[in-house]
Amino acid sequence: MSRAPCVRRLGAALALSVALTAPALAQDAPAPTQTASAAATPAKAASGQAAPAEAASVQAAPAQAAIVGPTRNGREIYQRFREGLADPTCEAGVSTRWRQHFATAPKRLAASNDDTLPLFGYVVDALREAHLPTEYALIPFVESGYKPGARSAAGPAGLWQMIAITARNHRVPIRDGYDGRLSPVDSTQAAVRYLKTLHGMFAGDWRLAVMAYNAGEYRILGALKRSGQTARDAKPEQLTGLSDITQAYVRKLHALSCLMEQADDREEWLRALDRPVPRLQAVTVPDDVADIAAWARRSGQDPAQLQRFNPVFAGGRIGQAGGKRAPLLAVPATAVGAIGEGDARTTSAASAPAADLSAANTPATSLPAANPPAAGNAIAASPAEPRRHTVARGDNAWTIAKRYGIRVSDLLQRNGLGAEAVLKPGQALLIDTGTGGAAP
Repeated sequence: MSRAPCVRRLGAALALSVALTAPALAQDAPAPTQTASAAATPAKAASGQAAPAEAASVQAAPAQAAIVGPTRNGREIYQRFREGLADPTCEAGVSTRWRQHFATAPKRLAASNDDTLPLFGYVVDALREAHLPTEYALIPFVESGYKPGARSAAGPAGLWQMIAITARNHRVPIRDGYDGRLSPVDSTQAAVRYLKTLHGMFAGDWRLAVMAYNAGEYRILGALKRSGQTARDAKPEQLTGLSDITQAYVRKLHALSCLMEQADDREEWLRALDRPVPRLQAVTVPDDVADIAAWARRSGQDPAQLQRFNPVFAGGRIGQAGGKRAPLLAVPATAVGAIGEGDARTTSAASAPAADLSAANTPATSLPAANPPAAGNAIAASPAEPRRHTVARGDNAWTIAKRYGIRVSDLLQRNGLGAEAVLKPGQALLIDTGTGGAAP
């Protein structure tokens, strides 16, 4: 994130947004201070690239530990992302340079020893909950490489690469011993609030919103005025007076979006996503838990992974933020059955509704995808509601039935399909009746 608007300027910008439907603004707004992305090192600025992720010092994640607690299939995260895209179209040859630059992003989602997919799912949840386009979930790929502990030499930090003054303006707690920019919970809540403001300010045009995220809303308001455009019918590529970095920001995110949208053309990639992934939430741990290791022991989670998710807690010690216990990004222990219901609270912009935590949304949650229940066996948990599956490209009746541990014939019968039926992407299928899992 590359700029630091003052709170009073943000209020002025909201007032100015009322005039966006007019072809010109009354006067130029004052330019905000430069943001993290635009204020990248001089060498990067000269080359027209802004990649804080490359400058950040991060640590590679070790092999994946056993997954505990509520999970969902990785393909469900991918499906939620696709369903939330504002612009799913991908013309031939779109942003070839940036497609090559970010080619590893889908691979990282597919890698079981990488923390990216559960973090990506957490951000997608927060955006869908806020009714925002999921193109915004790609910003951390550009800014930090989806590393919560990423730091840039220019000053920005965290998943969203906020500079300190911008973080404070958006209520991210920063004090001695606690930098909320390194908390995926604090920083994501702030980023979603800010993106919500920009999304409304620029008439729901995600392209203008991400340009404003990079350069500052005043620069984009001024560019609209100079170009004789309004937010409702803007052509971002024709805006004048903006840096190459800001102009490229939309192309980067669109290239990433197309990489993700088209990744499911490869059956091998879809199979790699077909695994249980932790459903992360913000957890406020009890006062008697001093550090991440103690919480990991109590909740049965992997302390090393919890530390990677929460680099804000230096040395693993869980401190205070804004006069209260700082939130931990983790799988809620109440779902694991490790502690009492009243011992911990989940308070997250990305926390899923209660129905989403049920077995109805966690196919084969207790078993790896490569080792499903034998055909004909009932799944142990009886879902409260019927489970459903949204068909993705590459799906067929056999692979879906295998994932959920049911017979192909049962799947076809429950959905009124014949043996020769062709499944189409986006088609909704009933997995079971909700009264006892798979058919006997």
